[in-house]
Amino acid sequence: MSPPTTPLFRANGPLPGSVHVTALGPRGAPPVLFAHGSTSWGDDPAYGFAAQAPLAGRFRLLLMDRRGYGGSPDAGARFPGDYLADADDIAELLGDGAHLVGHSYGGVGAMIAAARRPEAVLSLTLIEPGGYQAAADDPAVAAALRASRTAYAGLPELTPEQWLQASVGSTGSPPLEASERRLRAAGTALRERVCWEAGIPLPALRAAAFPKLVISGTWETAPEQYRERGGVPLMACARITAERIGGRHTSIPGSGHCPHVEVPEKLNDVLAGFWTRPLDRRPGLIA
Repeated sequence: MSPPTTPLFRANGPLPGSVHVTALGPRGAPPVLFAHGSTSWGDDPAYGFAAQAPLAGRFRLLLMDRRGYGGSPDAGARFPGDYLADADDIAELLGDGAHLVGHSYGGVGAMIAAARRPEAVLSLTLIEPGGYQAAADDPAVAAALRASRTAYAGLPELTPEQWLQASVGSTGSPPLEASERRLRAAGTALRERVCWEAGIPLPALRAAAFPKLVISGTWETAPEQYRERGGVPLMACARITAERIGGRHTSIPGSGHCPHVEVPEKLNDVLAGFWTRPLDRRPGLIA
């Protein structure tokens, strides 16, 4: 994969430095660009795409660190992480063409970039995308938006250490090591531009010819309150987003918000099958 022959217009303006990308797999194999969610980085084993490494036997995996995370510089002083900057970076990293995968916050920048450069997208996969505006008329999503706005307005001053502890407390997950890289990721998550207010280019995505897949967990093992407040709206958002962009939706049993980490073998099989199946643009469910 090579960069576009002409420089791309960066809607968010020029940014210092360039994003770090971990490349796995043989050159010349079909490229796949991954955009991770918050409090993470590209090859992070806790929330990122480390468990997709087995796919590198057949594909060229490009695990980007979004700005503010991992080995990449911040997007800016106000928002160290920013889906607008992500979209610019993803649009460039797609080069002449790649499959594109976005998880959670990373799914928002992926959708914007895919709408901007549909000719460079071999396929688009969204894993529990955080773009609530795509389904803001759904009751569960609307309630989650109201709750998010209220919580954000009343958010106390937190240190990255406090945020890291709070972010796993309600999920039932074990605490993460407070490494320098993780604390930087937590600090970015605290201050990044909120993705649930992002405008999602639904008409452009629906009009695009590339295959689209939206994946969600089933959340059956999550703590009840976490499932109701987080899982229910995220599952609704995934299903509705798939419908509105003309894509397929599938649920991965035994997983919550991070099926690529929780049940990687199942998720990897779905991804590999999607990337190699004959082109089929009809929306529906994957068996």
